[in-house]
Amino acid sequence: MKIETIDFGMVNAFLLQAGEGFVLIDSGLPRHWPMLEQRLAAAGALPDKLKLVIITHGDRDHTGNCLNLRRQYRTPIAMHPGDVPLVRDGLQPKREIRPLIFKILYAVMKLLRKHQGAESFSPDLLLADSQRLDQYGLAATVMHIPGHTKGSIAVITDDGELFPGDTVTNRRRPDFASFIEDRAELKNSVIRLQGLNVKTVYPGHGRQFSREEFLKIKV
Repeated sequence: MKIETIDFGMVNAFLLQAGEGFVLIDSGLPRHWPMLEQRLAAAGALPDKLKLVIITHGDRDHTGNCLNLRRQYRTPIAMHPGDVPLVRDGLQPKREIRPLIFKILYAVMKLLRKHQGAESFSPDLLLADSQRLDQYGLAATVMHIPGHTKGSIAVITDDGELFPGDTVTNRRRPDFASFIEDRAELKNSVIRLQGLNVKTVYPGHGRQFSREEFLKIKV
């Protein structure tokens, strides 16, 4: 499977070859739109071969270009129902944030979101735990992994490529989420993912890393 990492500097999106088309995992912030559109077009996904956008969770740095893709290219948006209130109603859950610098950044992000008047939307498709993605040309399974947010999901391909959103990150080293809605659920989700036959982890933030590094993460 061909995987293209779209590194926006602070957050990643991933373009996966899916049969004769493509599936995009996450979409960056609204200001990343010119880069995202250019990369998708260069890969051949636009204007008409992007079958689906899968959102790993409802935070704006992952959902910021959903409306652009749907309006301009009629690409359907899919996510877990647990995070629909975040994108539809703009709700922000209370979270444990670590370390201190991220508490400051989160406060700034909330102010910017309010000031910019982020557009709300509802997804076209709701994804469930253990749902297969074969109908979109992708040999992969959706996993519901709450903890970072209620509706966080991962995508695990049959070849062992794992896309866990922000449930695990690699800003400085492989680690669990810095923003935690429910630590007990997060721990269970990480343990569940570590029990899979994972080959490579592609986190929402930071570089990809190996199974060996992944198994060292403790919540």
